[in-house]
Amino acid sequence: MKFSVNDTCPCGSQKKYKKCCKPFHDNITLPKTALELMKSRYCAFTVGKSEYIISTTHKDNVDFKSDIKSWNEDILDFCKNTKFEKLEILEFIDEQTQSFVTFKVTLFQDGNDVSFCEKSRFLKIDEKWLYVDGQFMN
Repeated sequence: MKFSVNDTCPCGSQKKYKKCCKPFHDNITLPKTALELMKSRYCAFTVGKSEYIISTTHKDNVDFKSDIKSWNEDILDFCKNTKFEKLEILEFIDEQTQSFVTFKVTLFQDGNDVSFCEKSRFLKIDEKWLYVDGQFMN
């Protein structure tokens, strides 16, 4: 996907990508909250930053793979074959070491609506937020 650093960030902040999620993707700074992490992960999917998705996924996540090359290819394939329309934050429960973000994403694959709602769980380990798991919501 062609994407400029001067484009509006896909996370919904209305800021330019270079002033929003790009510093997280470039490992210049860490998200301060699980909400920032969640939004930056959504953005990473939209711009194909697979390394960021991998580096912010907890090892207990069901999608975690020790074969990083294969996992990276799977993420890039998903990014390439998905049209990311919108991220809506529905609820944020902010705690010190474990937080929850409930969100809705609007996605399309091959013209089919594959949108979903999820309540994601994040853990803070050594000052870094990681995505652990999520529960699909109705």
